[in-house]
Amino acid sequence: MRCSTPQLRLLSLAAAIFLSFPAFGAIEEKGQLPLGELRTFADVYHQIRVGYVEDIDDSKLLEYAIQGMLMGLDPHSVYLTKDAFEGLQEATSGEFTGLGLEVGMEDGYVKIISPIDGSPAAKAGLQSGDVILKLGTVPVKGMSLNDAIDSMRGPAGSEIDLTIGRAGESQPFEVTLVRDVIKVASVRQRFLEPGYGYIRIAQFQSATGKDVTGALDKLMQEQDLKGLVLDLRNNPGGVLRASVDVAGLFMDGGNVVYTEGRLPNSDVKFDAKPADATAGIPIVVLINSGSASASEIVAGALQDHGRAVIMGTRSFGKGSVQTVLPISDSRAVKLTTALYFTPNGRSIQAEGIEPDIEVERAKVTAYKNSRRVTEADLSGHLDNANGSSEGDDKKPASSLLSRDNQLYEALTLLKGINILGMRETKTTNTGETGKGES
Repeated sequence: MRCSTPQLRLLSLAAAIFLSFPAFGAIEEKGQLPLGELRTFADVYHQIRVGYVEDIDDSKLLEYAIQGMLMGLDPHSVYLTKDAFEGLQEATSGEFTGLGLEVGMEDGYVKIISPIDGSPAAKAGLQSGDVILKLGTVPVKGMSLNDAIDSMRGPAGSEIDLTIGRAGESQPFEVTLVRDVIKVASVRQRFLEPGYGYIRIAQFQSATGKDVTGALDKLMQEQDLKGLVLDLRNNPGGVLRASVDVAGLFMDGGNVVYTEGRLPNSDVKFDAKPADATAGIPIVVLINSGSASASEIVAGALQDHGRAVIMGTRSFGKGSVQTVLPISDSRAVKLTTALYFTPNGRSIQAEGIEPDIEVERAKVTAYKNSRRVTEADLSGHLDNANGSSEGDDKKPASSLLSRDNQLYEALTLLKGINILGMRETKTTNTGETGKGES
């Protein structure tokens, strides 16, 4: 094959670009530099420059080439322009303007990993696993992830129509969302019932470990904790260090997660400090298909160490590490550089975390038989000797069943664990006091 002078210049340019990186220099030393493919790249580049229907700047063409390289790798490796890099920083800090969606690419379409709590997307009923087919009137197929995110961003109060494909639905459907300032409340806490606490982590931000510590302190100052539900459902992940900090709060030391990759600094082990902030109380962790990345790290660590019961449905399965590699002052590459592994060596990637107890989200209505007659309904019945009647303490759990059956099951399990624990303690104490002196 012969190359014209412009093509030779392009080939030389492409080779220079490849050889400017240390990794590619190492490949060249091994005699494996793909010169044939570089020549093809130069040929295609030249044909586009001279024959495409519209004139395109060389810088724009090279940018498209970079985007194409990264899109061909995996859904999470992307080229970050200045705006995209600033948007990434905003998301991890906890406030930005948009729809409130964590998304990734799959088969050329934008797939929803998870809607963010309280966001326009969550209020509109968008779900993990939904596929965005159109943004306004523009098809998403073939659009880069950055371009799709840029289209969904915009000033607060502006509208955008999304065409959604959903498993189980025969036809796509449209939703109209109004962009808003997304303020992600990373951590919330409350009591489900006396003694049984609840902590919800919506996203792992830089300060999430400290926020969970504060939430635990508030709960334990208010009353003694018998059990805790840690809700990681629809949590798309976030900062790795924050997930290690959170898991470490409930562990008495040991490995939380480790990573393996090709770069020398990608093999890293993250361990918890030997100090369980909850003193070993029973914990149930709730996960679902929207629980990804950092959420899966926490669930996997607590599961492998036998520290918590994992309940819900299988998690998303994002077990890869992305590293932001600066290219210039305003541009960077977010590149997948390693894989996560749980303490027992399980890869999270494309598998997710399998719950110990599977509970699907469902609409549950308690059946009440109004015709049932009890002793208390009989005329002249004797009052209870203790003077007690059916108490109001049953109402919170009954209400929870219809609102959130998964959370109801988690609370029920915690109660059962606590009851068994008290009985074991009572049996042990009875055995000790029953010993007589000879």
